[in-house]
Amino acid sequence: MGHDHASAHGTATGAHRRRLALVLALTGGVFVLEVAGALLSGSLALLADAGHMATDALGIGLALGAVTLAQRPARGRRTFGWQRIEVLAAVGNGLLLLAVGAYVVVEAVRRIGDPPDIHSGWMLSIAAVGLLVNVASLVVLHTGRGDSLNTRGAYLEVLGDALGSVAVIVAGLVIATTGWTGADVVASLAVGALVLPRAWMLLREALDVLLENAPRGVDLAEVRAHVLSVDGVLEVHDLHAWTITSGLPVLSAHVVVRDEVLDDGHGGRVLDALGTCLGGHFDLAHCTFQLESPGHRGHEAAVHD
Repeated sequence: MGHDHASAHGTATGAHRRRLALVLALTGGVFVLEVAGALLSGSLALLADAGHMATDALGIGLALGAVTLAQRPARGRRTFGWQRIEVLAAVGNGLLLLAVGAYVVVEAVRRIGDPPDIHSGWMLSIAAVGLLVNVASLVVLHTGRGDSLNTRGAYLEVLGDALGSVAVIVAGLVIATTGWTGADVVASLAVGALVLPRAWMLLREALDVLLENAPRGVDLAEVRAHVLSVDGVLEVHDLHAWTITSGLPVLSAHVVVRDEVLDDGHGGRVLDALGTCLGGHFDLAHCTFQLESPGHRGHEAAVHD
């Protein structure tokens, strides 16, 4: 028996598909510009930021592809459709970010003590354009960053790009005013330091979903207390809460009720009360409850708290 609170309008990321597509176009344009600028200026920091941009573009492209698949209806063995693929795309995105961050740090360390000549004019102008585009992308993605792992991942990537562009601009100013080209190495290390923690945060969130950990903000002890507070409920066991994809938390539980609840046909009232309680307090999109009599527990092969 189930109680469904979810709207059937697709996944959380799907609502922001156009924003992702616009940011993908902007990011791709800045990537081409920064590669050209890095070749003209000799700046590793600019090249690092371009590599980060390329990773962002690939990650957003993966997110868009995942969104398209996730909108397909559930059929056959795929009872939840392709919705979980959004989380797989987020894992891929996080791994790509980790790889880019590691490359930038290693390359920057290799340049310590032997920095090449840097043309600060090109470096500054290209980084300034990149910063403006990144700010525009942040504005586009700001609304959806709290709804979806992939949209949040894209937002974090663009935020890192913006901070990276600031680091490149500062390095360019230092080189232009003092001639110290080591500032480019420092900026490269700063970009790497920005990328790696964000990549780990995104990867950890996505892995939490794949490992079917309880959704953030859902305390199972509190859920159990709310279930037990419903009139007629004696016990709850096999309580599980997990996330299918961004914006779709689910819960299932075996609920032991008094015999008279089942005998008098009041099971529907209990189900309605459970669904209203959990949907209101914990925003659980889809709750499935199995109502049982006190004597049924002995017939189950394995029972979990």
